[in-house]
Amino acid sequence: MRAVYLLRSSRPGSGDRSYIGFTVDPGRRLRQHNGGRRRGGARRTSGRGPWAMELYVYGFPSDVAALRFEWAWQHPAASRRLPAFTPRRPRERPIAFALRLLPRLLAAPPWSRLPLRLRWLRPPPHPPLRPAPPPHVVVEEGGGAGPPARTRPPRRRRRRPLAEDTPPAEDTPPPPCALCGQLCVEAPPPLRCPRCPAAAHPPCLARHFLRADPAHLLPVGGDCPGCHAHLLWGDLIRRHLGECDDNDKGAELEAPALVDPTDELLLPSPDRVEPTSGPAPQRRGLIF
Repeated sequence: MRAVYLLRSSRPGSGDRSYIGFTVDPGRRLRQHNGGRRRGGARRTSGRGPWAMELYVYGFPSDVAALRFEWAWQHPAASRRLPAFTPRRPRERPIAFALRLLPRLLAAPPWSRLPLRLRWLRPPPHPPLRPAPPPHVVVEEGGGAGPPARTRPPRRRRRRPLAEDTPPAEDTPPPPCALCGQLCVEAPPPLRCPRCPAAAHPPCLARHFLRADPAHLLPVGGDCPGCHAHLLWGDLIRRHLGECDDNDKGAELEAPALVDPTDELLLPSPDRVEPTSGPAPQRRGLIF
């Protein structure tokens, strides 16, 4: 999991000091921040805690996309992703300023078309995010500073079957694509609707979703060609890769892409190229 997180200092008199960073394990990273530099925490948070994690944003397709989001959140005045940026107001708390920037970043390209999720760790009621995040951004609540727990069945030892015990293999024909009608016999596997038996090639489904927005490569969502239910492209991808939670089984889908639509997000921005060298990701961050 790639996550960009927001910390808040609980130290009396800290003035709601905040810190923004990137991690692949929010729970472990929070323990490092509170443990100081000897435990792997950042220099800017050492001795200024205890720290509490307000929220984190996850669902980035690559480290590059997550680190660019982190950099823009840390340096809003220098990033060209926020053209209508309003500087921090007098007497505005650092944590309030960071929360004011967050929905604007979620609505800015290239992250506006990513299947991102925002997970609150602060107990409710939460401060309102204005403007509201894009409709396809899933907002979650509760839980610890880590990804939603997934349960796996215990492994069992299997007896190697004998030749006479092996039943003859049955040839099951692959399903036809609901859009082009051809059999889904080549990789990658088809994307399947969780609400009906419809299956489709990822490129066919992507073009179907992008009919009203052909200028983009990455779809946000669209209607199922079978049951016409509205599906989110990011949900289809996560479900196809087995990354959905038990709580998401009744939610909308996720599917993979035959043509990788995230390639355009991995290229350097034409207006600004973020530095690729520097300290290790776990020590990156900006404190307000």
